[in-house]
Amino acid sequence: MTDFETVIGLEIHAELDTESKVFCSCSTKFGAPPNSQTCPVCLGFPGVLPVLNEKVVELALRAAVAFNCEVGRQNAFERKNYFYPDLPKAYQISQKALPIGRGGWVEIEVGGQAKRVGLVDVHMEEDTGKSVHGDDAGWADKSLLDYNRAGVPLLEIVSEPDMRSVEEAETYMNEMRSILLFLGVSDCKMEQGSLRFEASCSLRPAGSEVLGNRVEIKNLNSFRAVANSLRADLRRQEALLRAGGAVAQETMLWNEEKGVTEPMRSKETSSDYRYFPEPDLVPLEISGEWIARVRAELPELPSARRRRLS
Repeated sequence: MTDFETVIGLEIHAELDTESKVFCSCSTKFGAPPNSQTCPVCLGFPGVLPVLNEKVVELALRAAVAFNCEVGRQNAFERKNYFYPDLPKAYQISQKALPIGRGGWVEIEVGGQAKRVGLVDVHMEEDTGKSVHGDDAGWADKSLLDYNRAGVPLLEIVSEPDMRSVEEAETYMNEMRSILLFLGVSDCKMEQGSLRFEASCSLRPAGSEVLGNRVEIKNLNSFRAVANSLRADLRRQEALLRAGGAVAQETMLWNEEKGVTEPMRSKETSSDYRYFPEPDLVPLEISGEWIARVRAELPELPSARRRRLS
């Protein structure tokens, strides 16, 4: 792709390592019978009130400090509105205007050269439920819903589009996983869905500063899937551009069997989700003393230790 420059950004969704959900006391244990770890709060029954889990804030704060973020002293939660069967309330409680961490960076090493990948923000939110699609003759045309995962605490880490190759993206993912594991923020078990990725990629003429139309790729449950899907979609985009076409801004699904990305829907913007303040949660203030304690207790990170011992 010598005529084009690759631009890649990643969103990481890490389930936080807590015993209970973010806004209720239901267990987060993996593998329980379907819909056995639910209550009126995480199922979105009328009249219920969420209560924020303090351990969620502690782990999110630990990550924000480790990622060199500007920690938000004032935090607020918003409702992210969209309809999908695995979202029982028809909105997801998330952070938008006042996240726990803004900016920040993570250092990676590629080809013996150090590089900083910038972060847009680090924010807390709740996970959705899970759709289970039929795969046998009895209910092949049906889907079932398991809400055990609804309300499990998530940390979403959004990178800047700073990666210029799939290899850089792979290195970044490995570094982020090692930090989250080392700090005890998440168990990062991808086979259980506690670490998930969404990739965004585009191409632009070499030397240009203008970003091309961004394609977001979902359904990525392994490092290999992220790398293969990025390579496949970048090839697709290059073929379109060389043929004189245009790349549409859209969301794609990765089809592992076919080795291709497939259109899912046109890409949403923030306005499509109609964010507005969560009326049932008061703003959260994080004291300077709390931030100072977390910073003082933070151990030496793996990358810093490698540099010190090399």
